[in-house]
Formats: sequence, structure tokens, C-alpha cells
Amino acid sequence: MTIHREGYKSIGIGTLIFGAINLTMYFFFSASIMWLCNIVFILTLGLLLFLISFFRIPNRKLTISENAIVAPADGKVVVIEETTDEEYFKDKRLQVSIFMSPANVHVNRNPISGEVVYNQYHKGKYLVAWHPKSSTENERHSVVIRKNNTEILVKQIAGALAKRIVNYLQVGQKVNQTDEMGFIKFGSRVDLLLPPGTRVNVELNQAVQGGVTVIATL
Repeated sequence: MTIHREGYKSIGIGTLIFGAINLTMYFFFSASIMWLCNIVFILTLGLLLFLISFFRIPNRKLTISENAIVAPADGKVVVIEETTDEEYFKDKRLQVSIFMSPANVHVNRNPISGEVVYNQYHKGKYLVAWHPKSSTENERHSVVIRKNNTEILVKQIAGALAKRIVNYLQVGQKVNQTDEMGFIKFGSRVDLLLPPGTRVNVELNQAVQGGVTVIATL
């Protein structure tokens, strides 16, 4: 397991706060209320470890397959339905949405190899990530990757806690399946918009792993 580069600053700040709180507690109160110092230490250590775990990148055997669309994120499948895309395709698409809890790995990966033909950031609200309107009203970053004659839209969506979306891709860039496409800090959601008729390999409420689980087959 490694730590994602997006976490260096947050973990550094968290470590400084952890040290400051506990040094203060033990310096001023250890002689009189040692039990309280120990409780504060355990609680703050737990929060620091959670912060570190949030930015983890576990060692995995990633799925590389010419015909597969792999999960762009860890989480739970919360939507599989036909929808009308008003942003890019202007027609019906098959939407598969993955909800990412704060406990999930939050690095986002390219579901296919291909060329980035669209990349757009949208300001928006911060509705809870499972809200039906979060796909169109929340802060989000949309990317379309084209492979041969197939285009897939990947939408990184901020949630009530996630208020920073990072995207590394640029229009015209050639990308490889399972390489990092971005990162969303704290609980959030990722939508995939697939061609109508795409054969989906997952079910509602199924837990998926980013870069590993095959969401659908081209």
C-alpha cells in the first residue's frame, strides 16, 4: 500500500494538529487528569489514521482488457438506468453510478484506453452524492474518452463532504485503461455514461473496486 500524492498536504497538516493537541494536553493536564489526556490521544490518533487510510492506494492486480469497461472508482453501484444526457451526447445513454463512501479508496481510474475528446469542469451544488439530481446539479468534472467508434463519459461528482475534485486529463491526451484520471476528496460519486445496449456485468448495490471490477463489456 502507498499514499496518494493528493494526501501529502492533508496528512502533514493533520499530523501537526495531532501533535499540537496532544503536546498541549499532556503538558498542562497530565498531572491532574491523565485519563482525559489518554482519551484525547486515542481519539485524535484514530482520526489521523482514518485520514491516512483515506488517501491509501492498495496493491491490486488491475484489469486490462480490450473489450472491458472497468470500474473508475471503488464503491457501491447505486444506479443502473437509461438516461438522457444533456451535456455532451444529447441523446439516450446507459448510466451506471458508483457511490464512494469516506471509507473507500478515492483514486479514480480510466475505464478504457483511448483519446480524451472532452474535458469540462462544472460548478454546482453539494447535494448528497446519492441524490438523483447530483449528476446534473452538483459540482462535477466530465471527461469523454473515445476508443475506436465508442465514446464513454466519466463524470466525477462532488458530494456533501467532497468539495474538491482533481482531474489530471486533457483534451487530445492518449490514456491507458486503469491509469489514474483523478481524485475526489471525501465521500462522492462517479457516473459512467455508456452507449445504449451496452451489456452491464454488475448489479445494484454491488461493491466494486476501481481498476479491477468489469462494469460492462464493449
